[in-house]
Amino acid sequence: MPVTAPMRADAAAEYAHRLDGFRACLAQAERREEFYGNARVAAFVLGLIVAGGALIGQWFSPLWLVPTGMVFLFLVHRHGKVLASAGRSRRAAAWYERGLARLAGQWPGTGQTGERFQNEQQPFALDLDLFGKGSLFELLSTARLRAGEDILASWLTTPALPAQVRERQVAVAELRPLLDLREDLALQASSLPPGLDLEALADWAKAPLLQLPAAAGWLAVVLPVLALGSLLVWALFPVPLAPFLLAVLLEIGFTVWMGPRIWTALKPVERRARDLSLLAGMLARLEREPFTAPLLRRLQQGLYSEGLPPSRQIARLVNLIDLLNSQRNQLFMPLAFLLLWSYHLAVRLERWRGGVGPALAHWLETVGQFEALCALASYAYEHPDDPFPEVVDEGPCFEGEGLGHPFLPGGGVRNALQLGGPLRLLIVSGSNMSGKSTFLRTVGVNAVLALAGAPVRATRLKLSRLALGATLRVQDSLQSGRSRFYAEVTRIRQLLDLAGQPPPLLFLLDELLHGTNSHDRRVGAEGVLRGLLERGAIGLITTHDLSVTDLAQRADFGATNAHFRDHFENGQMVFDYQLRPGVVPVSNALALMRAIGLEV
Repeated sequence: MPVTAPMRADAAAEYAHRLDGFRACLAQAERREEFYGNARVAAFVLGLIVAGGALIGQWFSPLWLVPTGMVFLFLVHRHGKVLASAGRSRRAAAWYERGLARLAGQWPGTGQTGERFQNEQQPFALDLDLFGKGSLFELLSTARLRAGEDILASWLTTPALPAQVRERQVAVAELRPLLDLREDLALQASSLPPGLDLEALADWAKAPLLQLPAAAGWLAVVLPVLALGSLLVWALFPVPLAPFLLAVLLEIGFTVWMGPRIWTALKPVERRARDLSLLAGMLARLEREPFTAPLLRRLQQGLYSEGLPPSRQIARLVNLIDLLNSQRNQLFMPLAFLLLWSYHLAVRLERWRGGVGPALAHWLETVGQFEALCALASYAYEHPDDPFPEVVDEGPCFEGEGLGHPFLPGGGVRNALQLGGPLRLLIVSGSNMSGKSTFLRTVGVNAVLALAGAPVRATRLKLSRLALGATLRVQDSLQSGRSRFYAEVTRIRQLLDLAGQPPPLLFLLDELLHGTNSHDRRVGAEGVLRGLLERGAIGLITTHDLSVTDLAQRADFGATNAHFRDHFENGQMVFDYQLRPGVVPVSNALALMRAIGLEV
């Protein structure tokens, strides 16, 4: 069974309280749903009886169909409301269940993994488990829109400037206690499929406007008047139907002429009313929140276009799409054809695009930023003991105390690290399974969280803006004919190039050059590390080769040694995962082989 972390009492209690409330609402809604569903069926059957009795048996007046129909429509309306209420309660319960799963450490596989952001050429994302099942992205992301996921992923992979980090920290701190806001946004968005991509709509909204012939405008008015007028005259007076049929033929010709242009205008939006309506709901919720953080206020104020809030602007677009879709109604379809309904709606949609269409991409970007900030705020709310780091302008530096890994219960065993100034390299030795690689990941993940604007799993962290590079998960490739050693040196070449550019590099090299002999490893390690340090990088390496630890004695390296140790108790290897100064005094490899029965 996987190890589960103890839940935070504050967030867990609030989540559990709200979950119980929504489950109770759901149970009540399901009972009402059953009642109104049965009532609808009964009202429909009653309507059939009344219709049969009035129209066939002539037992009573057909006027009795009016109240019967009104009762049926009322029940349909109420049933729809109850279904919507049940759906909202069901989505809310699922949202809080996932929150409790995160707090209990049972979150892997329950959220969006962000696998589409995985890039083997990225020098640290795979090494630090940023994306994929059980990844940092899955732990953090509560975003529903593709724009929100994109922005969160970019924050995790691109270190922000110190001023940007501090601005995000203030915004996240304000959003952290606003559970009602995050709940409302989540419930608005939870009706959308995960990772919903509205970029096609944004592209449509900012595309060049259609050039419609001037003659089409007055024909679209004249032809419906002729068609409906001639039909009315035919209905009232004994005149031939030929004028009406001629008008219909002219409208058919107009539709054939303008059809491709009309279809171009209407196709991108004709089935997006629901998605846009939910987006409008999210925007409306953000518009009325009284933010004080500068970043949140700037995002909020940047939404307005032509004096109207974006929720109203999108509601106008949704109304036009609903009018467009109304022509699919079989009763309205003939009239819609006579009115040249599609053409007039296409003109109205083009007018909307010309007025505020280019702003749609900005609105999506803004909602995406709010979703990314809310994801970090949820993490901050669920881990109130995790502080915001101090991000300084001068560097490079990384000074952390009580560093833990967010994937481990309570962060795991906490350790400290200080890099910067005269100390620029930490050489970590130790036995197998003692915690060396986990420590590298702990440092890297906390740097990612810090430079994204999130709290960190530490008691204190001070760092400058740093690029990240790691060799924790470089692998061989049979298809590419590439050995593990070749993959490692290729990544190191990439890190050397990266170290020559701002910002300074924080490198995390696991088992440096362990795929070659001891002599070449010692010489190669010295050359690689010298190249990185001369380019202004700081970092950590782990090694089993104690000859590599001698590099700490070089005065020009600014390096020191640290180690993890273990010992045997009753034939079992015991680790305490505490980082200690100096070189590891013992090796466990032979003892481990003997412990499992190998004759060495």
